[in-house]
Amino acid sequence: MLDAAQSLLEERGLEGFTLRECARRAGVSHAAPAHHFGDVAGLLTAFAAAGFRRLSSLMRAYREAAPDLPEAQLRAVGLAYIDFAVGHRAQFQLMFRYDRLSPDHAELEQAGREAAGHLSETLAGALAARGLPGEGSDFDRRLVLAWSAVHGFATLLLEGRLNGWRGRRSVSGYAAHMGDEILAVLEVALLAPQAAAPANRRVRRRTA
Repeated sequence: MLDAAQSLLEERGLEGFTLRECARRAGVSHAAPAHHFGDVAGLLTAFAAAGFRRLSSLMRAYREAAPDLPEAQLRAVGLAYIDFAVGHRAQFQLMFRYDRLSPDHAELEQAGREAAGHLSETLAGALAARGLPGEGSDFDRRLVLAWSAVHGFATLLLEGRLNGWRGRRSVSGYAAHMGDEILAVLEVALLAPQAAAPANRRVRRRTA
């Protein structure tokens, strides 16, 4: 059923996804999807959870293949994220469509935490190597920046918004080249000395 879901999503997208067509492609009865997953959201949630597990496995593989240096480990996780998005577009895009999923599903939450843990762990390790804390509000800001950068680049690339820069290069080729360059620039910001968060100040207007 999950293989059929992937095939259908890649071909028709979320708008064309139905349990009946998914069952037909899987070669099971029309009632089988509802029996195992409950409804469309249940099946899509299972597929999204499988995506997070696949992403986590790819991050682990990239980390194991990278040099045993904090910065190299951090960059490996970022490249794994981008490569997963390019290689599994339909699944990647679904994983963050909580309007179509069951967001409180325990399996989905666990798989998402495991994948996020790779980024958190490698960033904390890289910061520790520079004597910077791997927790607290400053760490949270850096973590959000790291995730936003790789997710934003992958999304823009998949949506064709970078075609002007990509030119005739393949999506995967451009992702590997530009993704590495972006991560190199991002690394400077992520591992810079700790800076205090700007205070929220109200601008007072002068009255006559």
